[in-house]
Amino acid sequence: MRPAALPPSRWDFDPASWPEDDCVAAGADLEPPTIIDAYQRGAFPMPHEDLLLWWSPLRRGILLPGDLRISRSLTRSMRRFQTSVDQSFVEVVEACADPRRSGAWIDERMRDAYVQLHHLGWAHSVETRDTGGRLVGGLYGLAVGGLFAGESMFHHETDASKVALVELSRRWGDGLIDTQWSTPHLTSLGVTEVDRAAYLATIKTLVHQPPRDAW
Repeated sequence: MRPAALPPSRWDFDPASWPEDDCVAAGADLEPPTIIDAYQRGAFPMPHEDLLLWWSPLRRGILLPGDLRISRSLTRSMRRFQTSVDQSFVEVVEACADPRRSGAWIDERMRDAYVQLHHLGWAHSVETRDTGGRLVGGLYGLAVGGLFAGESMFHHETDASKVALVELSRRWGDGLIDTQWSTPHLTSLGVTEVDRAAYLATIKTLVHQPPRDAW
């Protein structure tokens, strides 16, 4: 499914006005044009309590084409699982939003917004299943031109989310995968950091490329 055309956003995400802080704005809404315009300009939503906040990290985590590191143990895990795309989007989001997870931040507003974007062809999931077909891991995010903006991932079995990332990287080819922030876990997989200015320069044309035929 090709992403649906969207009207202009009612809000202006202007990087020139952003503070020297990871959090760059508050308010606005979670309508599809708002979210897509924000990603095209380098920002993404993440709520805090009742506030809708918008973020553009000063140090951005990215996975460049060809940088994914696949260890021997991960190679073995890849043989234990099967992958699919866009078969269980809602289930993946709900697993990522599980309030029992440490640092859970995906509330009902976020869930509904990204499910709507999925129906419009902008948001996608990669699922990992065991040999019995049970969903045991996955990730979801937005595909905007040549940028895949990862939102969250989960696993119920060791390496299940890593296998989903391998599948995403394979499908995304020479496009850029945005992980928002970097972590030691992501660094071990090949994710690197760039400063905000470099990230914004990188995505400036990338987000306006034709949609990838990855799904």
